[in-house]
Amino acid sequence: MNQLGFALIVALLRAFSLLPYRWVARLGSGLGAAFYAFPSHRKHVVLVNLRLCFPAKTDRERDDLARDHFRHVARSYFERGIQWFGSARSLKNLIEIDSKIDLYDKNAPPTIFMGFHFVAIEVGCILYSTHLPAASLYTRMSNARLCDLAKRQRGRFGAEMIERSTSARKIVGLLRSGKPVMLAADMDHGVDNSVFVPFFGVPACTLTSVSRLARLGHARVVPFVTEVLPNYRGYKLTVFEPLDDFPSLSDADDARRMNAFLEGQILKCPEQYYWVHRRFKHRPPGAAGVY
Repeated sequence: MNQLGFALIVALLRAFSLLPYRWVARLGSGLGAAFYAFPSHRKHVVLVNLRLCFPAKTDRERDDLARDHFRHVARSYFERGIQWFGSARSLKNLIEIDSKIDLYDKNAPPTIFMGFHFVAIEVGCILYSTHLPAASLYTRMSNARLCDLAKRQRGRFGAEMIERSTSARKIVGLLRSGKPVMLAADMDHGVDNSVFVPFFGVPACTLTSVSRLARLGHARVVPFVTEVLPNYRGYKLTVFEPLDDFPSLSDADDARRMNAFLEGQILKCPEQYYWVHRRFKHRPPGAAGVY
């Protein structure tokens, strides 16, 4: 991406942050439906994922679900303007919070906030940092300019942005110092430090980092989900009770529990999970590729 293209993206995002949320969301949703009408690699990935995870659905049902997902994905990119450039007050006005724990407890034990890749995950992470110091893990993008922009804007309220490849020692140090760490471990990042466990009945390459970091940092693991509310009302951040007996003595068992928990949340709003990612990119030995 050249300098002009990057400047145009920043200008658009800043412009979106000044428009009413409903206008931006409707525009993104409409364009997402239009994009779905054309063949693309991402459309193929979404349909493969849905076929593997929801084999009981008809082709028509999966097609409708995929179209709704494209609407949400396109919306999420347009809404980055509000999420990355909006004020703390504007974000708070858009988000309902339902938390089973005290989010403002400065004496809380070491905590890993375990998120999942629903389309609104970013806004939940950003919101927390407007209240208390936190660290958030991110995966570096292929485009350096966009990566630096995302890192800067995600951390503008004080969140310490940490690249996912950072040594575990630094993350454990943050946990032991009392700073919560936000991360998501539901994507396929390769077979290193991962296990193959079921995800909707399909073996999925699943990171074991949550268990290992929680064990080393003596941290509780608190799941959270940020969903898009209907009728363009904004978002809802749900923070759950800490997982019982987590981590266990088995990283594989913990990964199974994580995936099972995620499945339950996906079934509540399946169109909002990030099916555009190749969740089954890596396959168990001897298994054929699916994409």
